[in-house]
Amino acid sequence: MATSNPDEKDGPTTDEASPSKAKEKITIMFKATGDAPILKQRKFLIDPSKDVAWLLKFLRRQLKLQVADALFLYVSQSFVPPPDQVIRNLYDCFGTDRKLIFNYALNPAWG
Repeated sequence: MATSNPDEKDGPTTDEASPSKAKEKITIMFKATGDAPILKQRKFLIDPSKDVAWLLKFLRRQLKLQVADALFLYVSQSFVPPPDQVIRNLYDCFGTDRKLIFNYALNPAWG
């Protein structure tokens, strides 16, 4: 299965394309919650030094949402990570099966 690398503007890349670079990235999986639109591609390779604010901007672009549209991002189906939280730290605490799963919604889903 191909995964996209959002850091590159030329388009999606596969894990096989550059094995050494792929090992430096973290696999992020997005799951829609509630009435949120479903992404055509749900898995992405992300630089672990990026923060949640960057991830929210990226997800907003993927969903083609306007600036005024609400977007809620959850880790472990329970809490909203702070915007300045680094992806590597979240992966170290909540990553499973070599990926970090984020749920997203257009309305508050979990507290």
